[in-house]
Amino acid sequence: MSIAHSLPRIAYAALIAASLLVVSSPAGSVEGGATINDTARYLAGLEPSASSPLAPLTREEGWAAHARLFDRAFGALERTQLAKIRAWSAATMRVRRPTVFYTFSGPDFLYADAFFPGASTYVLAGLEPVGQIPDLLRMPYWSIGSSLRNIGYSLHSVLNYSFFITRNMRAELSSGELGGTTPILFVFLARAGKTVREASLINLDADGNEQPDGRGARSAAHGVKIVFSGSDGRAQTLYYFSTNLADDSVGSSGFLKFSERLAPVDSLVKSASYLLHKSNFTKIREFLLTNSASILQDDSGIPINFFDRQKWELQPFGRYLGPINVFPQHYQPTLAALFARGNPSPIDFGVGYRWRPRESNLLLAVQKQSTTAGALRVP
Repeated sequence: MSIAHSLPRIAYAALIAASLLVVSSPAGSVEGGATINDTARYLAGLEPSASSPLAPLTREEGWAAHARLFDRAFGALERTQLAKIRAWSAATMRVRRPTVFYTFSGPDFLYADAFFPGASTYVLAGLEPVGQIPDLLRMPYWSIGSSLRNIGYSLHSVLNYSFFITRNMRAELSSGELGGTTPILFVFLARAGKTVREASLINLDADGNEQPDGRGARSAAHGVKIVFSGSDGRAQTLYYFSTNLADDSVGSSGFLKFSERLAPVDSLVKSASYLLHKSNFTKIREFLLTNSASILQDDSGIPINFFDRQKWELQPFGRYLGPINVFPQHYQPTLAALFARGNPSPIDFGVGYRWRPRESNLLLAVQKQSTTAGALRVP
């Protein structure tokens, strides 16, 4: 059962608002610096290290309520979604590339990590703003509660339905001391059991070169670069770029040139507002088809008619019921025919706009002639 049924939005909002009242009231300040990993853990409702200057802030009842709320929400997500996705991925995608592209993603590291665990590099991109790297000890104490509340609101849809609502995210992440996607990425990394090692704000020049970002920097692709590690201690890198992927912007932003250097990659597309169906997203569509060794997507990704059957092997999973009512014009008869004759294996988790289990669809497209040099093989 989705936590949408166990924690309705109104009750969720009321609980967060009530729980953070204690954190919102002044109770002194804390001296010294906090590590970036302790910051991520604090935002995620997890205890920082005992010696951290953030540790005293966790004694507030408001933060404790925030932690309990996140324990409940992320625990449900792990049981109903992420554990099942990891098991499906391990059984289905035996060969993986070191780099994962997830376009139209927002800050959704959780699903990139679940579908493609262990990648060396993750490249996420969306319209949501990057924000700043959190420094909680420099924030006014009274603002921490409202900032944590904004994070809770912004995570509601992805924790309940597997996707972000871009319009809501842009509004919620443009305000508050902890605005932008960077604090959300910190929460997801910490809740995924990762250790955050480094974080820096970057941007891309027109040639796709990575450079430090700063106030007034002129770029069409502002981003954050986060170095982290999992239980094995191996360094991994997560990029998130706030950039417009439409044809009139993506060609000159440097994003495609930057990404091209990482190819071939595994690509993930879900809940993408059917933008890859449209005539003004041809460049990113062609980029994914040219530079991906595999593409895992729901029906909001690249229309099936763009896959050359001489080059791609297509494997359907789940059920294709057509788009939800918001996107009726993007029904694909050819995709429906593939699901009808392809005897697709069921999936026991929900994904995409049809987020309920047994209503979701996935298509795994694999390049037939793609070289396996440098690929990762799942044991």
